[in-house]
Amino acid sequence: MFSIGDFARHGRVSVRMLRHYDALGLLRPARTDPYTGYRFYEAGQLTRLNRLLALKDLGFTLRQVRQILDEDVGPGELRGMLRLRRAELEEEARAAAGRLARAEARLRLIESEGQMPTDDIVVKSLPAVRVAELTAVAPGFRPEDIGPVIQPLYRELHQRLRAAGVAPAGPDLAFYEEHPDGTVTVHAAAQIASVPGGGHGLAVVDLPAVEKAATVVHRGSMDEVMPAVQALARWIGTSGHRSAGPPRELYLSCEGGPDSWVTELQEPVTSV
Repeated sequence: MFSIGDFARHGRVSVRMLRHYDALGLLRPARTDPYTGYRFYEAGQLTRLNRLLALKDLGFTLRQVRQILDEDVGPGELRGMLRLRRAELEEEARAAAGRLARAEARLRLIESEGQMPTDDIVVKSLPAVRVAELTAVAPGFRPEDIGPVIQPLYRELHQRLRAAGVAPAGPDLAFYEEHPDGTVTVHAAAQIASVPGGGHGLAVVDLPAVEKAATVVHRGSMDEVMPAVQALARWIGTSGHRSAGPPRELYLSCEGGPDSWVTELQEPVTSV
């Protein structure tokens, strides 16, 4: 038998924790001296201690740990619990990283307020264009809402265009329709000169010419697009204009990584 100190050392836990587990009925000593109150443990109890600690690290409450231990869960079931918990923790880590990235982006947005010169904004007309498109609904207009929706759309769009034997006739473009519930229909479009044959599931849309659009060029990842978006909004709000149609994005260059992308933001406007 082991003294509580030796058992704690072999189990890599503190004596205080062993006393706590004893008080909760999670791990009783094999014997307690009736005169001194000293606790003694058997080597076989390391098995229960290992299960207890594994379940605790998996995020189970001590009450749940006791129930599971009393059911004598085997190593195979514990391994399954570990795989499930690992997946949950990885997802939590991804979500936390996403929140931090969004907070960082908003901080950069705050720091850049007023730094983008209005000279970068150009008002021009947009020609009519024929596109093949796929659409899906995003939960909102934030970059983290749009990105996971539009990227798969473009991959699928170009796969279908290749299957149809149709080559793009110009840079890809996207446009958006916001709905009263806050959701956004994302239109991922490719300019085309010929209409794809049937059976490829592509919608062909003729976008009308826009007489007047406020435009600005954004360089870099679309995750970092908000300073340009808000600079455009400030210009519209202070120049005697109002928005007059769904905003568009024209992807002038998508060569290399996202940091080297060049995108023109286009917002149809009319004078107030």
